[in-house]
Amino acid sequence: MSDEQLLSINGLGVRFHTYSGTVKAVDGVDLSIGKSELVGIVGESGSGKSTLAYAIMRLLPRKATISSGSIVLKGEDLTKLREDEVKNVRGKKISMVFQDPLSFLNPVMRIGDQIVESILTKENLDKPQAREEAMRLLEKVRIPRASRIMDEYPHQLSGGMRQRVLIAIAMSSDPLLLIADEPTTALDVTVQAQILSLLKEVSRTLGTSVMLITHDLGIVAETCNRVYVMYAGTIFEYADVTTLFENPLHPYTAALLDSAMSIEQFKEDLVGIGGDVPSLISPPSGCRFHPRCTKAKPICTREQPRLTLRSEKHGVYCWLYNGE
Repeated sequence: MSDEQLLSINGLGVRFHTYSGTVKAVDGVDLSIGKSELVGIVGESGSGKSTLAYAIMRLLPRKATISSGSIVLKGEDLTKLREDEVKNVRGKKISMVFQDPLSFLNPVMRIGDQIVESILTKENLDKPQAREEAMRLLEKVRIPRASRIMDEYPHQLSGGMRQRVLIAIAMSSDPLLLIADEPTTALDVTVQAQILSLLKEVSRTLGTSVMLITHDLGIVAETCNRVYVMYAGTIFEYADVTTLFENPLHPYTAALLDSAMSIEQFKEDLVGIGGDVPSLISPPSGCRFHPRCTKAKPICTREQPRLTLRSEKHGVYCWLYNGE
């Protein structure tokens, strides 16, 4: 972790209020990101990764509320801000790249106009200056023939090019933190590698911290400095990437790694994780993974495990390491 901490999340809870009951989408999450650090959040679909990102951005839907905890960005608790104050943070200090560019790009506006519009809302520039800045941003995200792309519409671009445009818009305010929510979904492997390389370059050259949300352990291994493993709204384990892959402690982390394909190790059969992700309206008591865990003990069914530090940078929430 970077010596200078940028983002600190403590005891964060997010609840969705539905007709069926209250969904505990994020429950007691602790997380930190250092300056210029690239951190991965990995877990199965429905584990609360995207909800965590929307909570940081303060973009939760009306039926959702932050029920507990804090989200501190450079000493400022974002959960305490009024909506008009949040606007000075969202898109300026924190930006987000979404997994479906077509849903977030205006289909009837030219690419250049969309980037210029974003720049004008954040910077004190006139339109010609903003257009020059838009060209620079497109070149920075490695879009060839930027002047031509400025005059095209989203449907005329490939998925990878549209994702680059979203990254350019997100970087238009030179944010402190860039959240990338499954940014390589539906992209082919070659383009996926290019987008991940671009995110690493953004972090390295501009000093921007990046939170990369993904279900793909291969992406984490290729891209991130540190990783948090998330399941059913909670954090199970965190470590630097090398440590996590070489010495996973939580049974869920180990199961995720066993179920992933690798070009470095031949596997006769992939090992699946038995059972299903639990309901977040009525999650299991104790450790939320215990109904699927092959190493569960009686205490796992009764009490939530506390954090155990195996080293300064490697923590795990599991009764196997609590001396029980």
